Amino acid sequence: MAASMLVACSEKTEYEQAVLEDMQEEKDVKDYNLSPETMARCVVDLSSHNMPGILAFDPKRRAAYRSYTKMLTLSKAENPEEVLNELRGEFGSPKELAEAHANYTESMMNCFASLIMTTEEEAKKAE
Repeated sequence: MAASMLVACSEKTEYEQAVLEDMQEEKDVKDYNLSPETMARCVVDLSSHNMPGILAFDPKRRAAYRSYTKMLTLSKAENPEEVLNELRGEFGSPKELAEAHANYTESMMNCFASLIMTTEEEAKKAE
């Protein structure tokens, strides 16, 4: 059980790192002076709600973390077409891969909205 939890933590950590790297390159994060770390935590939390499995050490959730990480790092792959075909299989179908990508994008947009609104409210209070 402990070994399974450590592996699950590792898979989630790799996903968190991939999201952080994505947020560090995201133009809107820079333009709105948002913290990439805060954005990454938010995106991981929101996107995880719509992943298969219940807990981090659930085999379905662990597989989802691995697949989402691979999806986020697709552009860095030596052979992106091969990785894309692998992702279609890992998610179950091209449609399910598209749904996973939509989950990630929607989570990112919701985090932008929330964090920008919070930043604006804090700026108004400071005035």
